Amino acid sequence: MNTKPLIDYFNNILSLNNEEETFVENVFKERRIKRRQFILQEGEICKHNTFVLEGCFKMYFIDANGKEHNLQFAIENWWIGDISSFHIEEPSKLYIEAIENSVILQINKEDQLKLFVDYPKFNRIFRVLAENAMIGLQKRTIQNISSTAEERYLDFLKRYPQFFNRISNVQIASYLGVTPEFLSAIRKKIAKS
Repeated sequence: MNTKPLIDYFNNILSLNNEEETFVENVFKERRIKRRQFILQEGEICKHNTFVLEGCFKMYFIDANGKEHNLQFAIENWWIGDISSFHIEEPSKLYIEAIENSVILQINKEDQLKLFVDYPKFNRIFRVLAENAMIGLQKRTIQNISSTAEERYLDFLKRYPQFFNRISNVQIASYLGVTPEFLSAIRKKIAKS
């Protein structure tokens, strides 16, 4: 099992000692996920916090009309999971699906709580992760209510260039809250300018 990228990730936030690294190696479990395979579906309780070693995922919900709404994408060295379902242990309203063949590391809630109790440094590390996620959510919310679709698309291009060969325009449109046709028109307009 390759936990080095995860340990490096943690060390970039706060340096771990050998005992902490060993605990991480023991509690995180590696899984290989095939393209289009789910690691969470609506109605299930999210039992794991997931770190992506290789591959790409999307997290989405499906509305009453059957329309998919992408909330998050995750690639190498990113986290993905239904935080609400994981912490409150309520059935999820979300799906998490692999867009590519992927390799992930997962920790269950019991082991994550043990990590916090036995190694308090991880309280701070996961607090930083939560704060960064909240900052990202606030920025996205403000952008969604104050920017045009074209501005949102240009910002997405600038912030996430690594996604453009990995996710479809339909998925990007869903994430931006526009139709694929509207996104296509935006892309043509930008190409002409």
